Amino acid sequence: MHDNESLTGVFEAHRGQLRAVAYRMLGSVSEADDAVQEAWIRLNRADTADVQNMGGWLTTVVARICLNLLRSRETRREEPLAERLPDPVVSRADGMDPEQEALLADSVGLALLVVLQRLEPTERLAFVLHDMFAVPFDEIAAVIGRSSAATRQLASRARRRVRGAAAGRPDPDLARQRAAVDAFLAAARDGDFEALVAVLHPDVELRADSGPAAAMPWSELRGAITVAEQAVMFSNMSDYAFPVLVNGAAGVLLARNGTAFTVGVLTVVDGRIRSIDILADPARVGRLDVAALT
Repeated sequence: MHDNESLTGVFEAHRGQLRAVAYRMLGSVSEADDAVQEAWIRLNRADTADVQNMGGWLTTVVARICLNLLRSRETRREEPLAERLPDPVVSRADGMDPEQEALLADSVGLALLVVLQRLEPTERLAFVLHDMFAVPFDEIAAVIGRSSAATRQLASRARRRVRGAAAGRPDPDLARQRAAVDAFLAAARDGDFEALVAVLHPDVELRADSGPAAAMPWSELRGAITVAEQAVMFSNMSDYAFPVLVNGAAGVLLARNGTAFTVGVLTVVDGRIRSIDILADPARVGRLDVAALT
């Protein structure tokens, strides 16, 4: 049915969605790209003469690859999933390029990815494929080796967990997001504790991933008073802050001498900051192209 040239064209037509599925499953841009590349290899080895829906077939192939990777992570237990921030997609404050827009087509924020990676692998797959990409439960069931009814229950359980952990729908207005982030940075720079508390939601959560080599690789704080106290301590860092978009939301890049050392995304709900996710892992943040982002 397909020669190599036509296979390449079909695959490229679906590459964007395949990357989007893999990124939501794995929380890692590099691993998502690896999963998509593995799907390409499998496509070239497979007999697809009878495949009627190539997009659906490729999506299930990527899903299986991602599920195996997630199960492998759990087996090794080298890196607890709840103690690692997903890879952020960082772009200039004035907008994303088309490839980034495709990856984040349904505005998947970092806070949501944190919740997703705390799901069991099969729950995550059922939720991502059905709720985000409208894959029928019968097709998902074939991937995970469960009945359609059991798969529906997995997705339902995942949906409840996602809703239960959700801090509210982020403000869709990017200007409003940026205003709250700028107010936070200004208050931190000035050491204005009251102004910091005012811009933070009372139940704000701060999550920080400093990388596996750090003395404290992972930390979490909760509450406006506690987070404001921490922000005041780092007021001298504001001189190195540049506005960026992180997964399409208002964020901050901290860079010095052309090298990035921290990325932060502040989720703004109803004009106040509901969560703060900070990635300070040198191995991941250091790869960012500061010149292209600032």
